[in-house]
Amino acid sequence: MFFRITNLQKGFFYLRSISKAYSMSSYQTLKIESHKEFVFNVQLNRPGKANAMNSQMWIEIGKCFNELSENPDCRVIVLTGNGKFFTSGIDLYDVMNLGQEVANHDDIARKSQVIRKFIKTYQDCITSLEKCVKPVIAAIHNGCIGGGVDLIAASDIRYCTNDAWFQIKETEIGMAADVGTLQRMPKIIGNMSTFNELAFTARKFDAQEAKSIGFVSTVYETNESMLENVMNIANDIASKSPVGIQMTKRSIIYSRDHTVQEGLDHIADWNQILLQSEDFIKATMAVASKDKKPIFSKL
Repeated sequence: MFFRITNLQKGFFYLRSISKAYSMSSYQTLKIESHKEFVFNVQLNRPGKANAMNSQMWIEIGKCFNELSENPDCRVIVLTGNGKFFTSGIDLYDVMNLGQEVANHDDIARKSQVIRKFIKTYQDCITSLEKCVKPVIAAIHNGCIGGGVDLIAASDIRYCTNDAWFQIKETEIGMAADVGTLQRMPKIIGNMSTFNELAFTARKFDAQEAKSIGFVSTVYETNESMLENVMNIANDIASKSPVGIQMTKRSIIYSRDHTVQEGLDHIADWNQILLQSEDFIKATMAVASKDKKPIFSKL
């Protein structure tokens, strides 16, 4: 089979070369670094507050992942936490502020509208990890509580340290998890009995249990060894075709929520375009010439 890149295709794939350089916003609760080409490290950065997720952090998470999804210099994102904990979960001061806002209304319909808007905003911020077209790898150390479980459940790959522990805490504080854990985690671990127990009891589960139920892929002895290995994995992913990687993530998530046939139709519709891309041509030529490392353009 012979493929030829047309002038129209060249224009499409290289349109980005004439666009202005992409710049990131500044963040108060996140720290963004890139030490390897095409790999960005997003760090929860409220170490003095155990990385508690206040309203600003929730909003910045959504904004950050939306930006990185469009950033052609980013192909993989590694999510970590600065300080002692990965995150202690939602900042309860936010809940108190919400209570004050609700108290400003007398009618139950208006009170409910305030709460629903609050919940939907936080849901969208967590879903930004899933909607981000770049793979998101979570590297968790020590405590990952409540909203933190929601956050990593929306990532694509999860690793943790031996001292990591997790808790679906919401029933312990008189509510149900409402930003993704109840929807995503059962599909990740594939065992409703185990998941129901963790959600109903709000008990802590450690790194080894998280590994045994399939919530994390690998457990590392130290944070240093985890970050070293995770960055190597991210670098490996970043060396692959961004066209192939981004479509793979899109297809995985689509297929999770649709029938097998719908998933097959979805990928067929997309691959009829992608198999004409410069990435496919470069990769097949590299295989033919035994070149193990084709260089792919930004996307």
